[in-house]
Amino acid sequence: MGIIAWIVIGLLAGLIAKALTPGRDPGGLLLTTLIGIGGGLLGGWLGKVIFKVDAVDGFFELSTWIAAVVGSVVLLLILRLFTGRRSRHA
Repeated sequence: MGIIAWIVIGLLAGLIAKALTPGRDPGGLLLTTLIGIGGGLLGGWLGKVIFKVDAVDGFFELSTWIAAVVGSVVLLLILRLFTGRRSRHA
């Protein structure tokens, strides 16, 4: 897949992950895209390690989208753990 495909998958997977996990999220569109791209990489890696399958086959493959969304949800939850611990006291 090309860089444009990774950006598109990242944006859409990040948006889906934010829709699936209710609550306030840090960042805007750029962070959402980066979460989606990282989630796609994480989901592909987890698919290879856990299920011994190539989860990132192509842009139009369902396994690619599932891996990207699952990985994005995991990254979003991890991000919330770290950003939620910040003290809001002045």
